[in-house]
Amino acid sequence: MPSLPFVIVDVFSEQKYAGNQLAVFLADDSLSSDAMQQIAREVNFSETTFVLSPLPRSGGYDVRIFTPTAELPFAGHPTLGTAYVIQQKLLQRVVPEVVLNLAVGQIPVRLSYGTEQNPSDRPEILWMRQNPPEFAEKRTIAELTAVLGLAASDFDDRYPIQTVSTGLPFLIVPLKTLDALQRIRINRDRYQALVQEDIPAIFVFCPETRNSAHQFSARMFAEAWGIPEDPATGSANGCFAGYLAHYRYLGSDRVAVQVEQGYEMGRPALLYLQADRSQDRIEVLVGGQVILVAQGEFV
Repeated sequence: MPSLPFVIVDVFSEQKYAGNQLAVFLADDSLSSDAMQQIAREVNFSETTFVLSPLPRSGGYDVRIFTPTAELPFAGHPTLGTAYVIQQKLLQRVVPEVVLNLAVGQIPVRLSYGTEQNPSDRPEILWMRQNPPEFAEKRTIAELTAVLGLAASDFDDRYPIQTVSTGLPFLIVPLKTLDALQRIRINRDRYQALVQEDIPAIFVFCPETRNSAHQFSARMFAEAWGIPEDPATGSANGCFAGYLAHYRYLGSDRVAVQVEQGYEMGRPALLYLQADRSQDRIEVLVGGQVILVAQGEFV
């Protein structure tokens, strides 16, 4: 295999060495699926992406996403981070949007830069529009207490425990307090029972935060994808934004919030969520910062 250039970025992070790590490889379509999976396992981040051509196709860039154990049709922080790398390393100019061709379809990423007073060619905030959320089966509190190692009183029974997908399914679990969120201890046997029922990922949230400027804290667990816990999950937060709008959690069809994630892992992250429900359709946007950390070559 010829040398393969890569870039490492931290996504949904306000500084280096926080948020969610991502390795982006500038490859071509001659790289086999097995080779991509082996590289992702070697890197061992939550996800690794491969840009298959420096040229767009049908207006977007062909990209594949891998965890250490499996390929994913869509994921949030890899989408933002890969768009950032395409703009910085392939296009090398200011563009308002980068489109990724993923297995779930084309996902546009909007890039915002500096102001007129402080211009920049490096994006400050990137926003991705996710597919409209789809709402699936509901679960009971009794089914989740043993999985999460919590008491029934820790759950917020005003809202359902429900699977939501904007391209990748997550079981959304509402809790009452930050203390309960921090006390989660996954029971692997009970988790595996859920996985066998096609629920590989669990997204747990509460309306208490460490920073009063933010609105929610969250954690995400997906050991079935090779991710015991994820420090920042754009795809899950897109589902969460749709959930908030669908159930009018904030008393409105519109959502504009900031979510903390990753603190329990020592990689604090901040995600910006927007959602707007109109009739039977919910539009979802997830945004955040991307920080360049390293670049090099696999040889």
